[in-house]
Amino acid sequence: MEREILFAEDVEPPGRLAHEIGFAGPARVFPSDSSILPGVEKPTRVLVEPARWMPRFVVSARCRSFRRRFFPDATAAEWSDWRWQLRNRIVDIDTLGRMIRLSEDERGAIVRHEGSLPLAITPYYASLLDAGDPLQPLRRTVVPVGAEDVRTDGEAEDPLGEDCDSPVPGLVHRYPDRVLFLVTGFCSTYCRYCTRSRMVGHGGQHGVDVARWERAIAYIEATPSVRDVLLSGGDPLTLSDEGLMWLLSRLRRIAHVEFLRIGTKAPVVLPQRITVGLTRVLKRFHPLWMSIHFTHPDELTPEVAQACGRLADAGIPLGSQTVLLGGVNDDLDTMRRLVHGLLRIRVKPYYLYQCDPIVGSSHFRTSVSRGLEMIGGLRGHTTGYAVPTYVIDAPGGGGKVPLLPEYVVGRDGDDLLIKNYKGSIYQYPDPNGAPP
Repeated sequence: MEREILFAEDVEPPGRLAHEIGFAGPARVFPSDSSILPGVEKPTRVLVEPARWMPRFVVSARCRSFRRRFFPDATAAEWSDWRWQLRNRIVDIDTLGRMIRLSEDERGAIVRHEGSLPLAITPYYASLLDAGDPLQPLRRTVVPVGAEDVRTDGEAEDPLGEDCDSPVPGLVHRYPDRVLFLVTGFCSTYCRYCTRSRMVGHGGQHGVDVARWERAIAYIEATPSVRDVLLSGGDPLTLSDEGLMWLLSRLRRIAHVEFLRIGTKAPVVLPQRITVGLTRVLKRFHPLWMSIHFTHPDELTPEVAQACGRLADAGIPLGSQTVLLGGVNDDLDTMRRLVHGLLRIRVKPYYLYQCDPIVGSSHFRTSVSRGLEMIGGLRGHTTGYAVPTYVIDAPGGGGKVPLLPEYVVGRDGDDLLIKNYKGSIYQYPDPNGAPP
């Protein structure tokens, strides 16, 4: 196996809290930040572990070809550096237009766009796009189109009513024993169907704000019913190792917080982020689980497989969260290839979401009956481990509502009539059961 020394970020092991020790290099929340984490003293000591020899980051032939064509001055090491990927995101029409042949619809949508949810694609993810096909599934999820300008009945800026369940800025407390902690408004790549399109992609109140973090943590400390904290955003894994360690350490100090989770798409759009150094940080805070946003089997590249393998090897249970999207993954063959591929890279298909009715999302939303057909086409036809739970996140703050095809079809006297995955009807003795 080809081997090389790890990049600098990997040979620097995490120490204690950021304000207690120094780091070999600046302690930054984002790679582009010019100062260390606010409220944290400048490092005065350096801890460096002797360099180890480890397998290098996987780089597929497709990525190598893409780098040489569009980033000829970038070295292989730079391409595999997540900070380089963030600095070189595709964020303007001219750069994107050199990489793919933009349709008039795409070009017009990019020119007209203002506000949140801007165009932003990592070079790695851009390498997966089909240059000549505007209808390619991955391309449709990250390149704006004119349909985003169309508002239909039932759509809203905050369809899930998260702002109404926010006791302090950046925290959503909807369910009794858990909270959603929105730690940043930044993502490396913006999905065009994002539930939080109202708040991501710009600074201000939804950027990194340690004072907001402190207020959210104070609320969690003062609320003993909270045993489960989900870090989301934006994407928490766009924070530095030091920023993540600061957050996770503070949360782990709270006695009644039993369970930590991270919601992210970084392993899919920025697999270079999953460094050995990051996994060393994360494994210090078990039990810690991770929900990863997958969309299509074309995302299951060698780079993504390596990233998920590193996380799984660090003892982090991985689950996928997939949004059902028209023209992207709403056919059974595509969904079957996705869920089977996820199991092969040690990710359990967890949720299949009906697309939330954000403003400008009608071109992505399928019928609910289509989602039920997808689950019916998986359950019984493949292992149960591959079947996600299909849910609608009820508009207005109702929370997740699971949906299943109708398997109970009625009663025959004391027997319950049930239908199996082939559509055959069976009778189960249930003399004390109530009518369905």
